[in-house]
Amino acid sequence: MQPALKRDAHPTASAVTTQLKDIQKTLPLRVLSKDDWQHWITKGYVIVRQAVPQANVERLVELLWRFDEKDPSDPSTWYAPQRREHKMKELNNTGMLEIYNHQYLWDNRMEKRIYDVFVDIWDREDLWVTIDRANLNPPKKVKGNPNGFIHWDVDTSIRPMPIGVQAVLSLKKQDGDVGGFQCVPELFEHFDRWEKTQPEDRDPMHPDMTGLSVVNIDMEPGDLMIFNSLLAHGVRPNHSDNRVRMAQYISMHPAEYDNVAEREERIRLWRELDSPKRDAFPGDPREWEKHNATTAKLTPLGEKLLGLTAW
Repeated sequence: MQPALKRDAHPTASAVTTQLKDIQKTLPLRVLSKDDWQHWITKGYVIVRQAVPQANVERLVELLWRFDEKDPSDPSTWYAPQRREHKMKELNNTGMLEIYNHQYLWDNRMEKRIYDVFVDIWDREDLWVTIDRANLNPPKKVKGNPNGFIHWDVDTSIRPMPIGVQAVLSLKKQDGDVGGFQCVPELFEHFDRWEKTQPEDRDPMHPDMTGLSVVNIDMEPGDLMIFNSLLAHGVRPNHSDNRVRMAQYISMHPAEYDNVAEREERIRLWRELDSPKRDAFPGDPREWEKHNATTAKLTPLGEKLLGLTAW
């Protein structure tokens, strides 16, 4: 998605050695304000309001309903069993949609405002976009943890610590009722101090939440929330009566054009409308995209973000 994101999701960008929170800016900010930047490096996340046009949001919402074979006006269709099990068990029944290369997904990836904010985050222009999926999460109807889960997507015991960034583009209003992204900014800000209070055999993927507070993130359709992979986070269940949560996952990382195998695989996924061959992505057994879509048309920026052309 590659810097280290959802565990097996993407390889780490090997040339990156400076933690994102420690970057000393050399390029002028394009999208983020100075306050946004300060929030990003201290709290581990930042929200870009209206990152894509509403028309992009609306047509992608319609596509995702169609892709998932569900009727937005008939809640009885919202609870079909997932088509494949996830090897990352916590992702089971969380509404992940195994759609990766449709034109509408690429249109959002190629939005200049999306690209520019990742230039701000990485302080460099030579970036690749992640080939990631979407989400459609209906109200929770079975009992479970009402507060959801908190974890890291990277092993926080590794030194030097992994470097990566992830992001979620909201397609529906996300608030306390419909659930969504939640995180622990104080743990990100004071991780070194906190770690010294923990036992040597602590779980490096799930923090002991004793004394820590969870922050729930509200978003409007078209908002992009970017977070550092070292930010402990999770998903709050959807406890609304009749509203779904929908999102597209988009992120960027330093391009590795000389990594021929990775570049060729990215191009193949785009050209053949295929899903990444990694444990975090089970893929769509129907191969819906191959039967119902065509290879996305890329802008000159999109060709660079994919790896089709070099920066």
